[in-house]
Amino acid sequence: MSQVTGVAVPDAEVAAPPPVRGASLLRRSLRLWRTRIGVALVGLIVLLAIVGPYVAPYGPSTPVGVPNSTPGGKAVLGTDYLGQDVLSRVLYGGRSILVMAVIATALGLIAGAAIGLVAAYSRNALDDTLMRGMDVIMALPQIMLALVAVAIVGPHAWVIVAAIALTTAPRIARVARGAAQPVVERDFIACSEAMGVPRWRILSGELLPNTLGPLMVEASLRLTYSIALIASLAFLGLSPNPNDANWGTMIQQNQTVLPVQPWGALAPIIVIAVLTLGTGLIGDGIARTAAGIDRARGEE
Repeated sequence: MSQVTGVAVPDAEVAAPPPVRGASLLRRSLRLWRTRIGVALVGLIVLLAIVGPYVAPYGPSTPVGVPNSTPGGKAVLGTDYLGQDVLSRVLYGGRSILVMAVIATALGLIAGAAIGLVAAYSRNALDDTLMRGMDVIMALPQIMLALVAVAIVGPHAWVIVAAIALTTAPRIARVARGAAQPVVERDFIACSEAMGVPRWRILSGELLPNTLGPLMVEASLRLTYSIALIASLAFLGLSPNPNDANWGTMIQQNQTVLPVQPWGALAPIIVIAVLTLGTGLIGDGIARTAAGIDRARGEE
């Protein structure tokens, strides 16, 4: 028996249920083949982005042959519209997109999770105020807000990251709030409050661990959208440096010569598709594990 404000409460009612820790959830999700395949695909693209510049046969802006030449000779994937090696530009072009997408998603995840947990825990006018503000941001398309921010300030990397983080946070906040609301009503939260546990410790030590499953799934989904949005902005010519190798920029620059030399645009499209497929498979695997259906079809 535990004493809370002078009242005896059974230990079973006071103790918090063991939260699903992120590391444990990831380990369990790796039992699924879809998660393993997703990790392999994402790992391959990340390795390509990290090691690519060191193993590229040429510099990203080095002319190696006639423009729009077909694969062969010095250029394994041919040359682009300026005679630059397509393979080298693909190997150089992923680092900026991945770094910006990861940072934007992480910032959106932190802000969104904090807003959602505070809203769920407050259970008063603050909840309505925070979530109605999130609804206003969600009502506007992500690409439109990003375009407005870039048009006003300029296509700087920090502007693109901030715009994506701002539009990512409301979606994560809704997921965090929805996952935290049932937990807020549990007895162990009331007991923590009665014992004078600081609110920030309740939020970080009780609510957050019990909402990690949905948050991890949503984070993987938002990372996919961030990659696509950054590539889309680059395709529109709104990358931080249009002269640098960038997968989105490569698609935009070589789209007009697809009938003649498709690899200039097709190669970065395939890389982006593989990356988004991998993150999607990881998110699906985590979702199935968090829902307790990781053994439903014998995928272990």
